[in-house]
Amino acid sequence: MNPPRRGTPDFLLLFLTFVLVCFGLAMVFSASSMTDAYFGDTWYFTKKQLIAVGMGSIGMLICMNIHYTKFKKLVIPAFFLVVVALIFVIFTSKANGASSWYTLGRFGIQPTEFAKLIVVMYLASMISNKDEKFRNFKKGLLPALIVVGFVCFLIMMQPDLGSCMILFVCSAIVIMVGGSNLKHIFLLGTSFTALAAIGVSLFLLSGGAESKNYRISRITSFMDPFADPQGAGHQVVQSLFAFGHGGLTGAGFGQGIQKLHYLPEAHNDFIFATIGEEFGFIGSTLFILVFVIFIWRGILVAVRSPDMFGMLTGVGIMVMFSFQAFINIGGVTGTIPLTGVTLPFISAGGSSMMVSLISMGILLSISREHTHKEAPSTKKRP
Repeated sequence: MNPPRRGTPDFLLLFLTFVLVCFGLAMVFSASSMTDAYFGDTWYFTKKQLIAVGMGSIGMLICMNIHYTKFKKLVIPAFFLVVVALIFVIFTSKANGASSWYTLGRFGIQPTEFAKLIVVMYLASMISNKDEKFRNFKKGLLPALIVVGFVCFLIMMQPDLGSCMILFVCSAIVIMVGGSNLKHIFLLGTSFTALAAIGVSLFLLSGGAESKNYRISRITSFMDPFADPQGAGHQVVQSLFAFGHGGLTGAGFGQGIQKLHYLPEAHNDFIFATIGEEFGFIGSTLFILVFVIFIWRGILVAVRSPDMFGMLTGVGIMVMFSFQAFINIGGVTGTIPLTGVTLPFISAGGSSMMVSLISMGILLSISREHTHKEAPSTKKRP
């Protein structure tokens, strides 16, 4: 007997993913076009990003064609692998003040990026398995808090405040959507405040005196970056200059000047500033609108899932994308403190791109169940 035929992946979600990835590749090329001064190759970062897109696309296609419920069996072993990777990465050499990478030649693997997806799926599996028992504090919320708190602790040991915030917020939303007791939600909020205070303190106080001063100034410089334009406020000031140069309509694709070694990490953390300079206020607004539609469509796919595991996984993935984009854009525009996270699908970063595309593969697999139910009957007439 042939297995039941599944529906097609959500076309709009797949199309928007394709648009964001292609736009990201174009912006990485534009923002890193002057890297030949350091690496002797104008295409250096673009080639790396293309490889990440290729590997991530393969992962997306594979995940898209696997029934999402089968990932439940892989969540626990994947979780333990991620925990081991997070433990050992702490002992690797530091880069930019953090031990976050496993280096393989010119490439790097950041286990924190994988941890965000795996923890979301682990919680979705835990909550769906417990069902009504999840409303019990000892059997429901407490084990979830222990898991999230332990992983956040490992991430803060690197330290990586931005990723820790993203992971905790995603986990909190998944737990709340999963049906946690209202009293427990209050406890979750209290726990988040306490853990956030501890995490920020550890982040600010870790390392030597010079490292401490740098981190404190980075957190506080957003209030008045022009008070120290050559020091703590340099990145935000150069980013604001980029937006100012872009104006309403932008300088044109490839015509930005802040990427000419004025704006640090123009192809990575500050790529949205490059978008603002080259496409202006109109182009930046259009990009944000496309991203919002992408998030809306993803959440719609998630809530249409036929079971709790699919719904929570989808919601967690889209919260991960939206909150990470909010932190990145907020930091680049000086609205919130800088935390050094990438803009999903846009910034250069192999691990981030691969995890983003794999996450979309899982979500597209979830969408196939809804389109299968909507499809017209294929039974033969008598």
